[in-house]
Amino acid sequence: MRSRIKLGPVELKNPVMTASGTFGSGEEYSEFVDLNRLGAVVTKGVSNIPWRGNATPRIAETHGGMLNAIGLQNPGIDAFIEKDIPFLRRYDTKIIVNVCGKTLEDYLEVVEKLADQPVDLLEINISCPNVKEGGIAFGQRPTGVFDVTQAVKKIAKQPIIMKLSPNVTDITEVARAAEAGGADVLSLINTLTGMKIDIHKREFALANKTGGLSGPAIKPVALRMVYQTANAVSIPIIGMGGIAIPEDAVEFILAGATGVSVGTANFYNPYATIEVLEGIEQYMKEYDFPDMESMIGFVRKH
Repeated sequence: MRSRIKLGPVELKNPVMTASGTFGSGEEYSEFVDLNRLGAVVTKGVSNIPWRGNATPRIAETHGGMLNAIGLQNPGIDAFIEKDIPFLRRYDTKIIVNVCGKTLEDYLEVVEKLADQPVDLLEINISCPNVKEGGIAFGQRPTGVFDVTQAVKKIAKQPIIMKLSPNVTDITEVARAAEAGGADVLSLINTLTGMKIDIHKREFALANKTGGLSGPAIKPVALRMVYQTANAVSIPIIGMGGIAIPEDAVEFILAGATGVSVGTANFYNPYATIEVLEGIEQYMKEYDFPDMESMIGFVRKH
């Protein structure tokens, strides 16, 4: 039984990854999880300069999930290169760097600085608000998705993963635009936009008013979008959105995902990634899947 997968030209030892923003860059989880066992660590979002993030409160619990409006707080690419990459290089796992920005130039600056760094793939977060377009996320218009993908691909030394926003009318349109722009891999979904109001204080639960909804509540939506996208493009997909237990991950793989990322579950179960990995391997044995290739998209093929 082989659990190896390929994301473009990069081979991972297994399909289980961390979702950006839920695992830091691995250091705080390394006492709970053997990072060597993961297919890849996907880092927190990294910008060209330090971002302070949004005002607090910026996290709120919801039924079956959570809302966050962290605002991609991070110390910037220079600090990331100095501290986080050397830490991750100590482990036998692939390094996927999540890149964020407020203008196209922001993205390109980060990608250029990572060109000679020992990282394996770049995940481009196009759910960021494009300040030049009045705050509309880069990923909400197919033309914007195509333009960003093409521009990044031209200068990136590593294969690129375009992380798609679910806050669109038709996920397949933006997926095709990313593929046409040169994306090597797609990851989806990012968080859904949501809101919570504290009825006793009679005010918004988040200072930002709205935030990104994640956790088990969004899994059926994420699964549907991964299935639709797998039918629309020919490049690999990393599925995410509410994966908490092995059965969740198996659903995504059967629907067409090549790899899976565990996100919100890490906050309440730091062992979630390893449990998901072991559960996938057990499922493959139980149902006689000799390798991941035979399992990926099984319900689409039969």
